[in-house]
Amino acid sequence: MLRHVTATEVERLRPRILRVRLGGPEIPEVRPGQHIRVKVRKDSMVLRTYTVASINIREQWLDLWIYQPGDESTPGLDWSRTIAPGDPVTFMGPSGRFVVQPDAPYHLVIGEETAQVAFAAILGATKPGAGVHGVIEVSTPDERLDFTRADELTWTYRGDAPAAESAGLLEAVRALTLPPAPGVAYLAGEAKTIAAIRTHLIAERRWPRRSVLTKPFWTPGRKGLD
Repeated sequence: MLRHVTATEVERLRPRILRVRLGGPEIPEVRPGQHIRVKVRKDSMVLRTYTVASINIREQWLDLWIYQPGDESTPGLDWSRTIAPGDPVTFMGPSGRFVVQPDAPYHLVIGEETAQVAFAAILGATKPGAGVHGVIEVSTPDERLDFTRADELTWTYRGDAPAAESAGLLEAVRALTLPPAPGVAYLAGEAKTIAAIRTHLIAERRWPRRSVLTKPFWTPGRKGLD
């Protein structure tokens, strides 16, 4: 089902992160952590996936926080660089199972800068008093976003090191002190890094597989990820 809305606000949140607000009567209900697929070319059905950062059904808007990693030209990046208030936007969704598990004993979030949007949505929907742990790795402090419960997480900075297959993020997770019993883990970001962290949680910390949710957004040289 295609939904038709309008870009109402465009704001630079961080040097590489853009906030785009979409508004209109076709804004749907979205579970925290779900994504939509935006039509990014007017002349063809080219879709790109964006996690919904926040939503207000009563006021009929939702926010996308779009990560812009570099100067390369891709359909999604080209769309995000030119979108302006008043532009029509068509999208499909929402969809996705990478969503908050409200009854988790506690919540563990792990990823790099591309995962911040999903974590903002998930942590914003946790129950009052629910435990939160996690590590987010970004290149520099100015890549760090402010969102609900972000100050309860461990933040690490890799500088010029690549985000792909990040040994630093894995080591930070190994050093993390967690409750003795498993909670629910949300791993998002670069595919190979989150695969290594998933293995650590299951093989080394003995977490059940069903307690570890993953969302691979990207990995170098591979297309087709979200």
